[in-house]
Amino acid sequence: MEAAQRQSQHPVNSPELVQVIPSGAALGAEIRGIDLSQPVPEETKALLRKAWADHLVIYWRGQNLPDEALLGAAGIFGKTKEPAARKYQVAGGYNIGGKIVPLHPHLTLISNLDENGVPVMDNGALGSYEVVWHSDNSYVQVPPAGSMLYSVVLPVDGGGDTWFNNQYRAYEELPDDLKAAIKGKSQIHDASRNSAGVLRPTVKMPTSPEEVPGPAHPLVRLHPATGKRALYLGRRRDWPSNYIIGLSNEDSEALLDRLWAHATQPKYAWKHSWQVGDLVLWDNRCAMHYRSEVDPKQPRVLHRTVINGEAVIAG
Repeated sequence: MEAAQRQSQHPVNSPELVQVIPSGAALGAEIRGIDLSQPVPEETKALLRKAWADHLVIYWRGQNLPDEALLGAAGIFGKTKEPAARKYQVAGGYNIGGKIVPLHPHLTLISNLDENGVPVMDNGALGSYEVVWHSDNSYVQVPPAGSMLYSVVLPVDGGGDTWFNNQYRAYEELPDDLKAAIKGKSQIHDASRNSAGVLRPTVKMPTSPEEVPGPAHPLVRLHPATGKRALYLGRRRDWPSNYIIGLSNEDSEALLDRLWAHATQPKYAWKHSWQVGDLVLWDNRCAMHYRSEVDPKQPRVLHRTVINGEAVIAG
C-alpha cells in the first residue's frame, strides 16, 4: 500500500520512488521503483550511480528493454563500448540462430544456442559451460568499468546462476605477507581463452609464458571513483596463462595460487539467481564473477554491454 501511494504521488522514476535493498552479503543490492524503459531524471541517475559505487553490483527485476533501451540504461553509468569478445565472435563466424551478434555493435549475446537456435554445450563461445571466476575484458589495455547483462530467455531449472565477489574486502583482509609480496607487482592478463576456457577464434594456444598474449596490469588497482584499493586478478586458465612479471614461473604460480584461494573465498561472494527481465550491473574494477554450468538442453539467452573504463591505476 505504501509503495502504491508513493507511486501515485510522484512521476515515473522520480528519486522519491527509488529503493535500494542491500543483499546482506559482501556486495549486491536490488533497485526497486524504476522502469528503465522510461526516461530517468538526473537526480535519480545520481542515486543509481551512488548505489553502484556503494554495492559494486546492482540489479533490477521485471524490466522490458529492447536494445536501445538497454543501451540507454547502461548510459546512466557511462558511455558504452563494443565488448572485446565481439571481435572474436565476428572473426570466428560465431552465430546464434543465423544471427552473428546483435545488430548494435555495443551489444553481444551471451547464449548457449547454436547456429540453428538449438541449446548445446559448446557453441564456440561460452555455451553451457561453467564460467570460472574472472573480471570482464581484463585482457585488454583499457578494461571496461562495468558490465551490464539483461536476461531474455532462461532455463526453467537448468543452472546459470551468477556469483559476484568483493575484491575491496579481499584486498583489505589480505595477510600482511601477501600484501608485501604483491606490492608494486603486475601480471600479464591472458587474452587467448574466453571465460569458459575455450580458445578464442583466430588465436593460437600459448605453449609457454612468453607466448601468452595480453596486457600487463597491476595486481592491486585503485578505483578512480571511490579511491579504494582492490585486488585485480582478472582471469586464470590452464598453464601457461596469467603470470607475474619479474618472478620465476614457479614463484609466480605459487603466489597466484595463494591470491586466487584468498580472493574467491565464499565470505566475499553473493549469488544472483536469474529471472527473465532481470538487469544486472557490476563493477569490473572491484568485483569478479562466476557462472554455474547451464543445462545444455535448455535455452539461455542474455544481452550484454560494457561501460567504458579508464587505464588501470596501480594501487
